[in-house]
Amino acid sequence: MELKNTNDICWGIIGVGDVCETKSGIPLIQTHNSSVKAVMRRNYDKAMDFAKRHGISKWYDNADDLLNDPDVNAIYIATPPETHAEYTLKAAALGKPVYVEKPMARSYKECQSMVEACKKANVPLFVAYYRRTLPNILKVKELIDNNIIGDIRSVDIAVQMTIENEIVGTHHLPNNWRVDPEVAGGGYFYDLASHQLDALDFIFGPIIEAKGFSENQSETYKADDITVGIFKFKNGIIGKGLWAFNTSKASQFEMTTIIGSKGQISFPFWGDHHVTLKLENQPPKKFEFEVPKYIQKTLIQTIINDLLDKGKCPSTGVSGARTNWVLEQITE
Repeated sequence: MELKNTNDICWGIIGVGDVCETKSGIPLIQTHNSSVKAVMRRNYDKAMDFAKRHGISKWYDNADDLLNDPDVNAIYIATPPETHAEYTLKAAALGKPVYVEKPMARSYKECQSMVEACKKANVPLFVAYYRRTLPNILKVKELIDNNIIGDIRSVDIAVQMTIENEIVGTHHLPNNWRVDPEVAGGGYFYDLASHQLDALDFIFGPIIEAKGFSENQSETYKADDITVGIFKFKNGIIGKGLWAFNTSKASQFEMTTIIGSKGQISFPFWGDHHVTLKLENQPPKKFEFEVPKYIQKTLIQTIINDLLDKGKCPSTGVSGARTNWVLEQITE
C-alpha cells in the first residue's frame, strides 16, 4: 500500500491499554490527516469501551481482523513486546506501515526480522522512542552540536529506584509484563534504559561496543533488577551506566551527565524535563521545558509527515533495532 498519494492515514490500533489512553491514542485521533478507524484488545468489552469513548466506529478482540480491515491503512502496535514482531510481519505482508511501541521487540533478532520484513514489503517502520522529539533532548543535542561544552569526554547514566517507585512500582500486579523476560525481553532495564540509550544514539550516533553485568539481587520478580554497563560510540565517546531498581528511598536518584572539555550537561529522563549546563568559571544555567500532555504527540506528527512525504521521522526500525542490540550486549 502506497501512502504517499493519500491525504489521510487511517490507523488500526492493536492493544488499546494505558499507553494509548495517556500517551498516543489521542494524538493519533486528533492530528491533521490522521484518524483511528478501528481498535483491538483481547478483552472485547474493553476494546468497545475505548472505541466508544473516543468516537471510533469499529473494535475487535482479534488482531487478524483488525489487520485485514480494508478501512485501515496503517497499524499501531501498542501491545507488550512479545507480539511486536508477529504483528509487524503480518502488517508488512499486507502492505501496511507500522508504528510499534518500545522496546521494539524482545530481542535484536526479532528486531532484525521486523526491519527485513518491512524493507521487503517496502513499507515504513517507526518506533515509539518519542524522546527524540522532546524539547529537552533537542536542547541537549543543540548544545552538543554547537560545541558548547567542548570535546565530549564521557557519558554517565545513573538510575537508582526503589521497587515501589512510582515509575516502576507495579511489580505486585499479576499482569506486570515489564518484569517477565518471556514477555518483555528483560525487566525494567529493557523498559526504561531503552529510552536513555536510544536518546543517546540520537545525540551522538550509534553505539558500536557494549558490555556489562546484570543480576536479580532482590528476587522480587523474574527479571534482573540491577544492571551495570559500559559502552562506546562510533565517534569514540565512552559511557557507563548503573540501572538499579532495588534500592531504598534514601538512595533514589536519576540523572544523565555528559562531560566535555569545557563543562558538562546534566538532565533527568523522568520526573521533569530540565537541562542544566555548567561551564568553568560560570554559574550553572538551567533550562526548563514543557512537553505535550500526550507525550508522543510530536513524534506522531513526524510519522504522519513522513507517510505523506512531507518530512522524516527520526525514530525508525533501523535505529530502534540498534537500541535492542545495545540492551543485549550489556545484559549478556
